[in-house]
Amino acid sequence: MAAPDEPELSQAQNEKLIHFQDLTGWESIDQCRRTLEQHNWNIEAAVQDRINEEEGVPRVFNPQPSRPLEVNTTDHRVYSYIVSRPQPRGLLGWSYYLIMLPFRFTYYTLLDIFRFALRFVRPNPRGRVTDPVGDVVSFIHSFEEKYGRSHPVFYQGAYSQALNDAKRELRYLLVYLHGDDHQDTDEFCRSTLCTEEVVTFVNTRMLFWACSTSKPEGYRVSQALRENTYPFLAMIMLKDRKMTVVGRLEGLIQPGDFVSQLTFIMDANETYLTSERLEREERSQTQALREQQDMAYRISLLADQEKDRKKREEEEQRRQEEEKVRQCALAEERRRRTLEEEKERKSECLPPEPLADDPESVKIVFKLPNDTRVERRFLFGQSLTVIYDFLFSLKESPEKFQIVTNFPRRVLPCLPTEEQPNPPTLKEAGLSRSEVLFVQDLTDD
Repeated sequence: MAAPDEPELSQAQNEKLIHFQDLTGWESIDQCRRTLEQHNWNIEAAVQDRINEEEGVPRVFNPQPSRPLEVNTTDHRVYSYIVSRPQPRGLLGWSYYLIMLPFRFTYYTLLDIFRFALRFVRPNPRGRVTDPVGDVVSFIHSFEEKYGRSHPVFYQGAYSQALNDAKRELRYLLVYLHGDDHQDTDEFCRSTLCTEEVVTFVNTRMLFWACSTSKPEGYRVSQALRENTYPFLAMIMLKDRKMTVVGRLEGLIQPGDFVSQLTFIMDANETYLTSERLEREERSQTQALREQQDMAYRISLLADQEKDRKKREEEEQRRQEEEKVRQCALAEERRRRTLEEEKERKSECLPPEPLADDPESVKIVFKLPNDTRVERRFLFGQSLTVIYDFLFSLKESPEKFQIVTNFPRRVLPCLPTEEQPNPPTLKEAGLSRSEVLFVQDLTDD
């Protein structure tokens, strides 16, 4: 839906807008509309400009700089072919020519004076180029309306972009400046430019750019190429690494002469294009070789970096393992010291051993896991925890263990649990005055 301050679009414009959005994939309908308006609703020109933009070529409807176009027109080897107007024939022709001569002289003199004076009053509106692609597309439409669609393929873009494409593709660029008011323009377009011979020749051999000098873009190009008369054509190519005018055709030229003269210009300058192609190929090969060398260097550098990284990782891993071993040794040493201190504390807290003739005494022989035997007396009223603490305080006893009777085999509950926070006494555990108990190592468990 159009904005309130924008004119409504016709059905044909809406169809073009939707078609252009499908071709470009742009989501913004406003962007599509602005682009088509810049191209006077010419979908082909807008799509070509979009493709050129994706290829990195500057957009053709950007405002162009005011400086002269960078084309070498001072080469003294430029080939010029000028077709003079035919001289009058017979008495009638010369009479008409002599009668009209004063009028022509007066007309063109006054016209030149008027144009010269007008420059001081009002600057030439063609001096400012604001929409170069619009100027070109507008000329193409007016040309097709007047002369039909049977013509060489016009380059739908600005002159500067045509130069860039010709330079990049190493092709000839034929520039045609259309003088709307010149007396030979109409005959040249109908009898020469739109003939099948010329159309086939131009389409297969070169790029073709054209614009009317009444348009700002065409006027700017005419100021750069400095034509003398119309019809005017200039052949431009890359020569000595500069886009150079190598041929000029001026005047009403016939199709046969058109083809032969352009062929002569192309043959005379083909060696420059061939040389440039060879130089580009050599530069391309040199660049490819440099890229291969750079790639090999990067691969070698990455390999060295990978080796250094692995070496650092191995050193870091070795350092971590050594640190881990050291920490384990320190932890083991701390654990051993803590165990010794705990054994010593348990030994100091043990009650004294009762006498052998004490009627409440119990004689117990302990068989340790290392097959050593230890004997000690306890009291019936003492907790089984005392037995456990005694065994724990021995250097020969393991760090973790349990006390087991032989027959019947049962584990004595020497340590407090949630179900039995106070372990039973020796008497409650059913021990007799003389017992043999086994110490079972639980350290590995």
